[in-house]
Amino acid sequence: MHVVIDSLGFLLGGLLVTLELTALAFVGALLLGTVLAVFRVSPVPPLRVAGAVYVEVLRNMPLLSLLVLVVFGLPDVGVTFSLFTSAVVCLASYGAAFVCEAVRGGINAVPVGQAEAARALGFTFTQSLRHVILPPAFRTMVQPLVNIFIGVALGSSLAAAVGVSELTNRTQLLNLRSAEAVVLFLVSGAMYLAIALLGGTVGGALERRLTRRAR
Repeated sequence: MHVVIDSLGFLLGGLLVTLELTALAFVGALLLGTVLAVFRVSPVPPLRVAGAVYVEVLRNMPLLSLLVLVVFGLPDVGVTFSLFTSAVVCLASYGAAFVCEAVRGGINAVPVGQAEAARALGFTFTQSLRHVILPPAFRTMVQPLVNIFIGVALGSSLAAAVGVSELTNRTQLLNLRSAEAVVLFLVSGAMYLAIALLGGTVGGALERRLTRRAR
């Protein structure tokens, strides 16, 4: 246990990098995923096809494969990012496919009559989404989005494989020095658990608040 106490600052630094990686990737996934969901419910066929192809490809590709392709493949064509930026881009791109389906599911849960009423009032497709469909749809999206947030947080550990100095990477380095794998990975696992529980708590509180407001 002394190795944890002696290296607590080093581990907490990795936790901070993990939190930054998770927050940036999740925000990026939310933005891109929402755009993709709009594509998938759009009346324009090419947009629907583009959204569907993106989702099917990314959801069926291992995240680690995507990380390796971006980190080691893009420099071969002259595109270079830092390791941290590459990890954020990969996590956001990957998470966006799942956000898209969560948002699309929320949109589909809104009664068709509301969209028809919006069209009858002369709303455009964009106005209908913004003012009529998305607000009630968001209530049904909260828990799926929380699950995606947790998935992004846990998936960020794969960034260790490409050299990002986040929590798992630093835990591995400490283990190489001290050979205390059980203790070190129990502690880092507890930190990931704390992130997941915090995300679930915040999501639950937000869902309850939206439900009370709707009533």
